[in-house]
Amino acid sequence: MNSSKAILKKKVKKHIPKDWLCELRILYRLTKETILDVYRTGIVNLIIITTMAAILTIFASFFRSALSISSFAHELGNVLEISVYLKENSDANLVKKRVKEFEHVENVNIIPKNTSWINLKREMDLPDIDNPLPDTLHVKVDKPENIEQVFNNIKQLNSVEDMSYAQDLAKKIEALNHVVNMITIFVVIIMGILTITIINNTIQLVIQSRKEEIEIMRLMGVSNWYIRFPLIMQGAFYGFSGAVLALIPLNFVQNGLTHMHQFFMVPAPVYAQTLVITIMFAMAILFGAGGSFLCIKKHLQV
Repeated sequence: MNSSKAILKKKVKKHIPKDWLCELRILYRLTKETILDVYRTGIVNLIIITTMAAILTIFASFFRSALSISSFAHELGNVLEISVYLKENSDANLVKKRVKEFEHVENVNIIPKNTSWINLKREMDLPDIDNPLPDTLHVKVDKPENIEQVFNNIKQLNSVEDMSYAQDLAKKIEALNHVVNMITIFVVIIMGILTITIINNTIQLVIQSRKEEIEIMRLMGVSNWYIRFPLIMQGAFYGFSGAVLALIPLNFVQNGLTHMHQFFMVPAPVYAQTLVITIMFAMAILFGAGGSFLCIKKHLQV
């Protein structure tokens, strides 16, 4: 019965001409109501916005730092190479071709044994003896976390005598990336919980102060979205304002990280600051509006 009524209502609505001027007036009233709600909240607005700004600053700082740490880890990973020492009389070009077929191998360079011997004699005072060094391949892997897999694949080749790479450094880089990602996720979860809790409590105060007015609107048949919209917009306003205020300390974090990248001559992540700001604003508005919506659903039941 209810479903048939809903279908009928939709069909009727389709044939009702839309009065855009009327809808603009409604939007104007709702916006005005949102501003009045913010004004009624008074000095509490400042406390909410500064608290939101503090939470967003922590999140954005962690996120921006995580991008820089990942950039440093990537640069360190780029210098990681597997040294492959070939057996006597092995065809280095043939082995190189075979190694390049393995997954995650980015580049392979051949270091002839004569070149290695000349370089070693230049660095050390060695007696005049036959060259004992083997032909060597320097294998570059696309990501540090894949180096172990590539190492094991190359190890199975018959032409390989021995192999080595900075195993400890590779593991530390992988662990660092994992820890940074976990911390960032944890901060996002905490940020969401705190934001929704703060907005929830604030909107609850607004609802309590306007309880009679809202009850009258409901008795008059005012639609649910008309009651919800100003409160949801108020939550979004707190999120947006907090994000704007958080830009000030975030700028200092950005400058500090930029100087660090310049000092270590590691390129900064492209568009990192823009990405962080975009995500920060999106999450702030989403969590702010979401907190309001949950509170309305709980206390108004509309």
